[in-house]
Amino acid sequence: MDARSVAATVTNGGRLTSATEIEFTVPSHAYHFDTGIYEKRVYNGFGNPKPDQGLKLGPNITDWPEMIALPENLLLKVASVINDPVTTTDELIPSGETSSYRSNPLRLAEFTLSRKDPQYVGRAKHVQTLEKERENLLQTAQTSQPSAALKEALEHVLQVDTAAGLTEIMNTTGIGTVVYAVKPGDGSAREQAASCQKVLGGWANIAQEYATKRYRSNLINWGMLPFTLSRPLEVQLTTEDYVYVPGIRQRIINGEETMIAQVIGPNGVRELTLELRDLTPDEKDIILKGCLINFYSM
Repeated sequence: MDARSVAATVTNGGRLTSATEIEFTVPSHAYHFDTGIYEKRVYNGFGNPKPDQGLKLGPNITDWPEMIALPENLLLKVASVINDPVTTTDELIPSGETSSYRSNPLRLAEFTLSRKDPQYVGRAKHVQTLEKERENLLQTAQTSQPSAALKEALEHVLQVDTAAGLTEIMNTTGIGTVVYAVKPGDGSAREQAASCQKVLGGWANIAQEYATKRYRSNLINWGMLPFTLSRPLEVQLTTEDYVYVPGIRQRIINGEETMIAQVIGPNGVRELTLELRDLTPDEKDIILKGCLINFYSM
């Protein structure tokens, strides 16, 4: 029933009545628009800039965290291993109950992989604390010593690069997480499927292939590396493994599409061939700068 017929039914004492079946006189009311309420509540910045005045954010609105440029090397802790034939974007980040947090990327990220791997967020956050500590040490010119946890993580690199010192490793190697999935990204074009991983310190996905081009593009736009494998894994990755990708920044600059990484885990060290194919010049630049936000702001 249309709105006019609803009004006609009410006018007719509740008896179902079509708007075309009732006669009525249209009242004549003068309309006055009061701009005062908007002028008091809404800032009109046209021709009236106030660059020194900070934005007021609601309680459920937060800024995006700062995202650094791609480091020279990456040490990636495997935060989740998904062996399903296909992983949907709804499994990567649920919709529905999380929609109210889309203006709060930090809170929304708490739901990442909650239906598929509930321990993922905790693992990712632990690794992220190590990277934040590393960045803070670099900003303060390393006036304090790294924690035992950070030192232990960085020492994984020494297993494959014995010539490097711990200080050099800390200066040149970013620490983050990687998700392995057979074929991730099926379903909707939800960019939060990628951004939530980035907010939690994600630097890459490793996949046999990507279900959709748009998910791969979303990874790139958030500064994440969409690695693929040329063949199925001979030895399965686990969440106890690290993947060390040396010289990743220079490799992207050079346009290399195949690179050898080292998987460092409880069972020793083994090589892993990663592919990074068909990146456009802009996509390379986005990844090098850390994300699309940085690409446009620099």
